[in-house]
Amino acid sequence: MAKMMYRDAIRNTIFQEMQRDERVVVLGEDVVGGNGTAGGPEAIGGIWSTSTGFYEAFGPNRVIDTPISESAIMGAAGGLALAGKRPVAEIMFADFIGVCMDQLWNQIAKFRYMFGGKSVCPAVIRMPVGAGYNAAAQHSQMISQFVTNMPGIKVVMPTTPEDACGLLRQAIRDDDPVVFLEHKFLYAMSGEVNEDPDFCIPFGHARLARAGQDVTIVASGMMVRYAETAADDLAQDGIGCDVIDLRTTSPLDEEAILDSVEVTGRLVVVDEAPPRCSLATDISALVAQKAFASLKAPIEMVTPPHTPVPFARELESAYLPSPAKVAAAVRKTLEYR
Repeated sequence: MAKMMYRDAIRNTIFQEMQRDERVVVLGEDVVGGNGTAGGPEAIGGIWSTSTGFYEAFGPNRVIDTPISESAIMGAAGGLALAGKRPVAEIMFADFIGVCMDQLWNQIAKFRYMFGGKSVCPAVIRMPVGAGYNAAAQHSQMISQFVTNMPGIKVVMPTTPEDACGLLRQAIRDDDPVVFLEHKFLYAMSGEVNEDPDFCIPFGHARLARAGQDVTIVASGMMVRYAETAADDLAQDGIGCDVIDLRTTSPLDEEAILDSVEVTGRLVVVDEAPPRCSLATDISALVAQKAFASLKAPIEMVTPPHTPVPFARELESAYLPSPAKVAAAVRKTLEYR
C-alpha cells in the first residue's frame, strides 16, 4: 500500500496501463500542453496534473493534444476505440458535455447495440465535475444524471484514491464505453492505494463507508465525504448511519441500497445535481417502489436548489450540500418513530 493524492492515483493508473498495453492512448486539451511555447511540450501535462510525464514516456502518437473541441475529442475517442485502440479521453470540464452530446449519446453509447454485438467500443471519457472552487455556473456543474440516463454507457464516480485507481483500471480494461467522473475537490485528497498492477474494482459493487443501524445515507463522489463527516458527528450522539458509496451509478448496486434500508427503515440521499430528474430522485423512487414496506419515515434528499451554480463564495456554499445539511436530514427522519 502507498499513500498518494487522488490525482496521482489517476495519473499512475493510466501510466501503468499505457506501459502494459500499447493500445492505450490519451487525448484531450492540454494533456501535453506547452506546444508552441518557450517551455515546449510537457510544460503543462494537463491542467489537473493527471498526465504529467506521459508525453516524454510515450511520445506524440499516444499522448495527443487536441484542438479546443469537445466534439473532436469525443468523436476521435469513439473512432479510436472502434479501430482497436483503448482511448482515455479527457473533457477538461464536464460542463461542456453538451458540445459533444451527439458523439457520446448517439454514437459511442450505441455502437455495440446497433452492430448486434459484433463491435466493441472500449473508450474511457474522463470528466472533472462539481463545484466548490467558485468557478461559476459554466465550470462547476454535476452532470452525473445526464450520463447515467444513457443506455450503453457505464458511469463511475470514485471517492477515494484507491477507488479511483481500481475503478479506472477496470474502466480501461472494459470493452464498453465508460464515463469516469472525477470531482475536482477530491484531486488533492490523499489516501492509501493498492499498488498491485492488476488491482481492479468490479463495477456495480457499492462500498460501505460507515456502518450503523439507524439511517441509510446514499451518496457518490465528493458527497460521500460529506456523508462520512455527518455520520461521524451523529455517532457522537449515538446515531448510527450506514453510508453507502455507490462507486458506479450505471450499473447501480440496488441490492446494497435495499438491504440497508430494510435494516434501518430510513433513507437520506445526497446528490450534488439539482433535484429534478436526478440520482437523488431516482434512488428515492427505487426505494419507494421496492422497499416501501420497510420505511419508517419519509425519504429525505439533500441536494442543491433547482438553480445554476452561483459564483459568489457565500452563495455557492449555501447552494451546495454540506455535512450539516446531511446531519439535519438524518435527524429529521428520526422524528418519525
